[in-house]
Amino acid sequence: MDFTRLRLLVELERLGTMAAVSEVTGMSTSAVSKHLAVLERETRVPLLVPDGRRVRLTPAGRRLAEHAVGILARVEAAQAEFEGEGAPAGRVHLVMYTSAAPVVLPALRRLRDDHPGIEVRLTEYESEQALALLQDGQADLGVVYQYSLLPREFPGTLTVRPIGTEGLLLSQPSDRGDSRTLTRRRLREFAGASWFASPYRGDEEALVQRMCADAGFTPRITHRIENLELCEELVASGVAVGVMSRLSVSTRRGVTHAPLGELGGVRRIFLAGRTGGWAWRPIRVVARYLHEAARDVLDEVPPLPET
Repeated sequence: MDFTRLRLLVELERLGTMAAVSEVTGMSTSAVSKHLAVLERETRVPLLVPDGRRVRLTPAGRRLAEHAVGILARVEAAQAEFEGEGAPAGRVHLVMYTSAAPVVLPALRRLRDDHPGIEVRLTEYESEQALALLQDGQADLGVVYQYSLLPREFPGTLTVRPIGTEGLLLSQPSDRGDSRTLTRRRLREFAGASWFASPYRGDEEALVQRMCADAGFTPRITHRIENLELCEELVASGVAVGVMSRLSVSTRRGVTHAPLGELGGVRRIFLAGRTGGWAWRPIRVVARYLHEAARDVLDEVPPLPET
């Protein structure tokens, strides 16, 4: 098989349209289409099917694209070894949850300065939706999390690499607050309080329910709020209490934060991507910069594998 045609197939899977492939490769859309038609004849299986005015990859096409990523990466590695390492270039679609910004934004600033040939496009989604996008090929790399007390089962088609942990806090009004690590006895003092939880993060509510049940009561979740600033305003007003991650809180008058400790565990942060996609250099470079940024703000940051 011709490497150029394999690369076009990989780009079509990643970008979604012939026009986008044409834009990043400099080929005309008709030339891209002809190359892919030849590749289809070579493989003797349908790789593309019409989808309205566009095309999409068949299961066979997606499978070949996964193989092609690894093949092209090995070819690139061989060329780099004999010709010298070139600057990585390409578009990486990164999906992240909101409070991962202290990891993501510093990484992107450094990446922009060091590797201007890599274009990163951000999409904000919670981890469950992010994993679905990665599986469907609508994103290349994701920053996702799970709670240590509520392990998430990651799809087998993805490779997931830990980049650290983040503490969890109970946000409480200062007039009754205590910044010491939470105990069951002190948690029971909030049995009659109104709690907030996200309307979109079911695992967050499940953690609150589990933690409070362990302390002997059922929390009254009254407010379902996604905006983190509004959550803290509710707390400062004495209206509610709730669980927040360390990176999502701010210093605000009227709010005290107490570490959950063993009652709530920690939030574990991961980089996730399709198994074949990790072989592509721009993805590896973006992952390395995210990992370096994680060292500045997360706890228990492990080494990032080279491959």
